[in-house]
Amino acid sequence: MSESQSRRLVVAINPTASFGSTSGLGARVVEELRRDGHDITELRAQSFEELTVAARAALADHPDALIVVGGDGMVSLGVNLVGGTATPLGIVPTGTGNDSALGLGIPFEFDAALAALRAALTREPRTIDLGYLSHAGGELWFASALSAGFDARVNERANRMKRPRGASRYTIALLVELLRLRSRRYTLVVDGETRTVDSVLLAVANNRSIGGGMLIAPDAQLDDGRLDLFIVAPLSRFRFLRLFPKVFKGTHAGLPVVSLSRVSSVTVAVDSGDIVAYADGERVGPLPVTVSVRPGALRVLA
Repeated sequence: MSESQSRRLVVAINPTASFGSTSGLGARVVEELRRDGHDITELRAQSFEELTVAARAALADHPDALIVVGGDGMVSLGVNLVGGTATPLGIVPTGTGNDSALGLGIPFEFDAALAALRAALTREPRTIDLGYLSHAGGELWFASALSAGFDARVNERANRMKRPRGASRYTIALLVELLRLRSRRYTLVVDGETRTVDSVLLAVANNRSIGGGMLIAPDAQLDDGRLDLFIVAPLSRFRFLRLFPKVFKGTHAGLPVVSLSRVSSVTVAVDSGDIVAYADGERVGPLPVTVSVRPGALRVLA
């Protein structure tokens, strides 16, 4: 590789990927990119907070790109470091939830994902939209979606549980929340117009999927300058169980209980006060939140 093709790259590796089948993948990314002739700053830390601090310091030196190795949590970290800047974001998906990679067409298989990243480094980055969220605790970017309904409650319950570890904790949380399923009354301000809706599942999506492949907005596009407001009307547990598998295939769109609409901004508040919002699977805080689209806010190596 010639000097003109060499890049200064920051590679941030998921702090939780220190065991199991993905434990060595971050090192392989660094090794392969160095073999290609790139100048690599490798970042590892004990926590996401420490990794964020280290990455922010490394980005102050204006590298050519930030590469994240991990799932949607790492994408969220990267998006909130380089969103709204000229620094491109590269993604090597190695997590259990890879919705951002899915929407961008980045392969999940490691060698294919690495090959896709290498190819992307030889051409101009793609430009996509981001969601921009503000709430009482601050502001942040998101790539895929804001969740403010049933799936957000499942995430919140799972995060409060200390046992069991692993994916089974999420399954148990889902079953508990299903037993407690009820609709909430939301007050929405959609592109300046206020309305009230009753809903069991509500999200504002930039990407097609959330939750590791739930195609909540099957026609969403990452670069159309719009967000997709997804609302599921009140329904019984039995009907919810019949609907839920359809969301993974995108075949729920068009059903009478499902509303999908293109919007530019949404404020979401809830009467019950018991909904904690999540963005790209990461905890945001209690409603209300305001979300708006920021066209072309992220340059991505995809």
